Amino acid sequence: MKKLEGKTAFITGAAMGLGEGIAHVYAKHGAQLMIVDINPKVEEVAKEISKTYDVKVETQIVDVTDVDSCKAAAKEAVSRFGQIDVLAAIAGVCKLGDFLEMSDDDLNFHIDVNIKGVWNTTKAVLPYMLENGGGNIVVMSSVTGDIVADPGEVAYALSKAALIGFTKSLAVEYAAKNIRVNAMQLGYARTPMAESIARTSNPDDPESVLTEMATAIPMRRLGLPKEVGELAAFLGSDESSYMTGGQYVIDGGSTLPESVSVGIE
Repeated sequence: MKKLEGKTAFITGAAMGLGEGIAHVYAKHGAQLMIVDINPKVEEVAKEISKTYDVKVETQIVDVTDVDSCKAAAKEAVSRFGQIDVLAAIAGVCKLGDFLEMSDDDLNFHIDVNIKGVWNTTKAVLPYMLENGGGNIVVMSSVTGDIVADPGEVAYALSKAALIGFTKSLAVEYAAKNIRVNAMQLGYARTPMAESIARTSNPDDPESVLTEMATAIPMRRLGLPKEVGELAAFLGSDESSYMTGGQYVIDGGSTLPESVSVGIE
């Protein structure tokens, strides 16, 4: 039996990047899917998954910054599948900028999507999990903010670090009700977000930025969305049944080196 067979997963940010990769891995492991995004491309992702895996996939266009939009999608998921067993809260944004030059709109952009987006989707899904006797929530945080940071990431780092507090507090509050909550802390993966950061950092040669990112990682490469998906699938499955409130780094070892210039080859 596949590790997610018999489970229904609600995945946000599934139109591209990490969310898309995670949706593919969840389907590979047997989960039925409600995949949501503000981008209509999520419907193309659903068609691709349906052709590749023998699972049922439904979509909804959802703005995670709007709690009513999230609640409507959660209600629709339960209507179509009968239950929601796993929430993978993946939708996120990153915009680099000098701290003193970043506007309140820039700050709110990160807070609204990265923090309130997780808050809103959890508010929408959690009641159904409680009715069903339990569930798993997988939060996409980052190594940025809680462990490391680069210049220009203050707003992003603030929002991602906040999700660690959210994860731990929610895990404690609902542990006795069979709700598990865990956070993934990703380093750099080859995603549209990483490519956007590269373009902002060096508009003339963004590929060189991605190459430098990889050079600083002990494994000498960026991660793949489906590799992150395997961790998300484990945390969403019964294989991680005694794990809650955890923060799990997946970064190719990028947070390990004390220096990028000291040591031996």
